[in-house]
Amino acid sequence: NGWIGQYVHHNGRVGVLIEVRCETDFVAKGDVFQALLKDLCQQIAVTNPVAVQREEVSPEAVEREKAIYLDQIPVGKPPEIQEKIVEGKLNSYFKERCLLEQPFIKDGNMTVKDVINAAVQQTGENMAVARFTRYEIGEE
Repeated sequence: NGWIGQYVHHNGRVGVLIEVRCETDFVAKGDVFQALLKDLCQQIAVTNPVAVQREEVSPEAVEREKAIYLDQIPVGKPPEIQEKIVEGKLNSYFKERCLLEQPFIKDGNMTVKDVINAAVQQTGENMAVARFTRYEIGEE
């Protein structure tokens, strides 16, 4: 069970579709779940994540980011330090570009995952973002 949520940003240039799963139709039709859908759609519209979670980021994208970070490291740093720097920058990338790790736009003290967990606590039912699509005029 679950629901497909949709959102068109106020400027009419960005639209989002999201699939969020839950255990029953009763919860999917409820106010808590519907509010969560809207919040998640707005989050995606504003922040433009590339994946739901870091495991879904393509290996090519990860390697591309690593190459960029390695090029930014000053010459002469020991390999173990270089590795730690790249790892730290990659973690920052995931926090910025993976939906569940992003700071929630309505409360920067919470992540999107925290917001979903709060909805789970309110309803007593598991919820998970299955997938999303973001459209923006002029982008492919």
